[in-house]
Amino acid sequence: MQQSRADILSSLQSDILRLQGFKSQGNTTARLNLGLMDAAFPNGVFPLGAIHEFLPAGEEDIAATSGFVASLLSNVTGVNGIALWISTSRTLFPPALKSFGISPERFIFIDLKKEKDVWWAVEEGLKCTSVTAVVGEMPTLDFTSSRRLQLAVEESCVTGFVIRPFSQKLTTTACVSRWKIASLPGEVVDDLPGVGYPQWRVELQRVRNGKPGAWDVKWLEGQLKTVAEKALHHFEPEERKAG
Repeated sequence: MQQSRADILSSLQSDILRLQGFKSQGNTTARLNLGLMDAAFPNGVFPLGAIHEFLPAGEEDIAATSGFVASLLSNVTGVNGIALWISTSRTLFPPALKSFGISPERFIFIDLKKEKDVWWAVEEGLKCTSVTAVVGEMPTLDFTSSRRLQLAVEESCVTGFVIRPFSQKLTTTACVSRWKIASLPGEVVDDLPGVGYPQWRVELQRVRNGKPGAWDVKWLEGQLKTVAEKALHHFEPEERKAG
């Protein structure tokens, strides 16, 4: 029986993604149910077993960035997954993970003194198949170092999240995606501001083989809910200029 045109195109797309580091084994095909954001990713699936880069819009948005990453981790780690959170000055308050349906005991927090030690620990953690995800807070990340991290996860299928809390200069990296996160006012509950569900302005500035975009999202009833969507087109030229 001859393959249909759609089947042939799907097979070719899978081959291309596999050559570019999107492997199909293990948990890399799991869907995170991110609503409208899913359409931005290759084949409508958030790339697991890959490195993702997160930039706070400003210093006041560092906590918002950690919160958004935690919301993704709640889906990535599942019920029994173990994650590492590595940094020199951790921005996450561990008990806050419960707000995203994550038990803090499923995280191993590694606090180090030097950024180079963080980079080494992140790379080694990404090689460990016993963990599901690794989060590293690293202000500095260049193409060479990010490529080493990407090569590590292509072997282990661990998902990596790099938060760059105080990055002063953007550089070209080998990360599969780059996000910029800003905090939004929380929902007003009983005329009390700031006590409702957290909300963020999420910009997917770059995604390999996907479609950049921007959304207003909130964490509601155990999952991300998309509030609004807007297409973005101006990031790729800026990144090439920065590189």
